[in-house]
Amino acid sequence: MKRGMNAPVKDTARVAPRGSWRWALFGPFFHRQLDRLDRGITEGSLEVFTPDGQVRLLGGSQAGPAAAVTLHSWRALARLATGGSTGWYEAWEKGEWSSPDPVQLFALFSRNRAGLAAQARSRGLSLLPRRLMHWMRRNHRGGSRKNIAFHYDLGNDFYARWLDPGMSYSSAIFRDVDETLAAAQDTKLQAILDRTATRPGDTILEIGCGWGSFAELALRGGRKLHGITLSTEQKAWAEARTRGMEGARFSLTDYRDVTGQYDAVASIEMAEAVGREYWPAYVSAIARALKPGGRAALQVITFDDAMFEGYARNVDFIQTYVFPGGMLLKESEFRALAEAEGLEWRDRHAFGLDYAETLRLWRESFDAAAAAGLLPASFDDRFVRLWRYYLMYCEGGFRGGGIDVIQVSLVKKGG
Repeated sequence: MKRGMNAPVKDTARVAPRGSWRWALFGPFFHRQLDRLDRGITEGSLEVFTPDGQVRLLGGSQAGPAAAVTLHSWRALARLATGGSTGWYEAWEKGEWSSPDPVQLFALFSRNRAGLAAQARSRGLSLLPRRLMHWMRRNHRGGSRKNIAFHYDLGNDFYARWLDPGMSYSSAIFRDVDETLAAAQDTKLQAILDRTATRPGDTILEIGCGWGSFAELALRGGRKLHGITLSTEQKAWAEARTRGMEGARFSLTDYRDVTGQYDAVASIEMAEAVGREYWPAYVSAIARALKPGGRAALQVITFDDAMFEGYARNVDFIQTYVFPGGMLLKESEFRALAEAEGLEWRDRHAFGLDYAETLRLWRESFDAAAAAGLLPASFDDRFVRLWRYYLMYCEGGFRGGGIDVIQVSLVKKGG
């Protein structure tokens, strides 16, 4: 385990008064809902403080995350029952539940994802408008630009306050527990460069260049690099940090519009912004861009294959509030698409707990910046709470194992 895994996190959601007498009438119904949660928790435990003054211990039969939650109103369970993870966030934002350590709560949900799957999904009439909105935000060319801008064009001043100095917005790779985030990010970037098997003078296409951290490393190593992005904010930062470096080029280009061939392709946590409908186009673009024998170095976030179809039919908290159009990968399906394009799948390396640690350190920096009033004034308290919740939610997902991050090399046949 990485350092800090069990450190408590202050839940800053507002505390609502206990439910009204009308909601109190439904107490027996909500206790039955807790019974269902109890049956679904096979690893770890959840201590629940209910609005009617009871304390219930759910699960506890096997070791696992130990979480606690206070239900300030039964409405929280009603929102969970109808809105899944989205409803659970909305209840938190309204102060209907709180926890001394939400990360452990999310880790518990993630660890018991099979038994709690039905509780994490929107259902009934609440699902229809969410699915319609998600469909309207799909990643065709125009939609991709809007979705990327929604998330990444929040402003360089915002991200610079809590990312590492290199501005890497993806999982680091930690070699030991005492390593700094900046050093661990350097390790990750070097691993991607090594996977390209390029030499000085070779050309690399980076699909989703971010703020240019990988580009700078590759250029300093004598490679030529064309970085593409749909974020005007990221493009400006990447150009500024590599100004004067030979072989640097950045453009606002959709991956579907790439022309020419390169010795290698790098793409770090870009595939999650594509969407399942467009995975074939993304993989095809990589295959077309590679010279025979060329290598693509990918870092991608995956969702548990066994649970993926339920996830794909739903619309979760992140897709609703943080990253419209996003979808984590089903590794088996994505691999099959790559192999159908003549790309050999090699040297898979998974490091999900490193992502949990990366997220923890990001959250520490984010909270410190918020407490010091250093975040841009245009973002109100509700936005800050949303992002704090997002960072905790993702960290718990990786700690519980429901999601993972991998690096993999794709080698084009024919070299």
